[in-house]
Amino acid sequence: MWTSKQSEQEGMTMNKERIGFIGLGNMGGRMTRRLVDAGIQVLGFDTVRERVDAAGAQAAATVADAVKFADVVMMSLPDSKVVEAVVEGPDGVLAQCRAGQIVVDLSTAAASSTIRLAKLFAERGVQYVDAGISGGAAAAEKGKLTLMVGGDTQAVQALQWAFAPIATKVAHMGESGAGHTTKLLNNFLNAVSLAASAEVMVAGKKAGLDLHLLLDVLNSSSGVNFATLNRFPKIVDGDYLEGGLTGKLMTKDVVLYVDRARELGVVSLNASGPLASFGLGTALGYGDVISNRVVDAIGDVSGGVRLHDKKAG
Repeated sequence: MWTSKQSEQEGMTMNKERIGFIGLGNMGGRMTRRLVDAGIQVLGFDTVRERVDAAGAQAAATVADAVKFADVVMMSLPDSKVVEAVVEGPDGVLAQCRAGQIVVDLSTAAASSTIRLAKLFAERGVQYVDAGISGGAAAAEKGKLTLMVGGDTQAVQALQWAFAPIATKVAHMGESGAGHTTKLLNNFLNAVSLAASAEVMVAGKKAGLDLHLLLDVLNSSSGVNFATLNRFPKIVDGDYLEGGLTGKLMTKDVVLYVDRARELGVVSLNASGPLASFGLGTALGYGDVISNRVVDAIGDVSGGVRLHDKKAG
């Protein structure tokens, strides 16, 4: 367990081989493992100590210790509410940070909250970079994530050594909030295509179509999308690709998108579909499992349809 006293003894000079990482859950733990395997020293903090150990990082006793450890601090947290609590709480990131540090938020968060926090950090001489991630758990394990980044150009450039082990594409989208805005736009399209494709596949099953052949046709036609290309070829054989974004988190992301669209003065005409689909999934008990299970929720209310012959597990 790393302590504040140890951090003080090590000194506060810039060390590009060290990162303080807060939040080592489904995605944060996998990113931390990539950083550790790349030879970067990571001091991690998570409310579940076992996650830190599993990722191969040193364990911080507190958030404050992780912040004091290095000049780059990364956070991967569930939503803006948690981010704000970790940043603004007593002995949180904001209270413990120092001028010259860069704090990277890898969460899926509300852009308005990100912009507000960036201003608070700027008052302390700290750069706050928002970096939305895409690719899921599989890409995180392979270091092949896409990062959608917002923040100061020089700060983003200075982070390339830290981004290299976890991402194959880093797109600097603009000023603070631009990264998280881009992430919400992407996740909304992801939600729409998954929910709509799930409905289509249930209809195909009830129509007696060969689902593998149906997918082959869709993927060479105008209906092709990420879900038909990457999700349903597995789902029709009973593999739901467990471990990815849950149904509840997908709903949360769609709500964040609607809020952002409202802030931008954009009318959101297509959010009702995925909100209804993933809301149904949560009501039927699929909220805490991978969002791909929305197809089972739609199947449940369509006569007990399953795309495959395997029993649910």
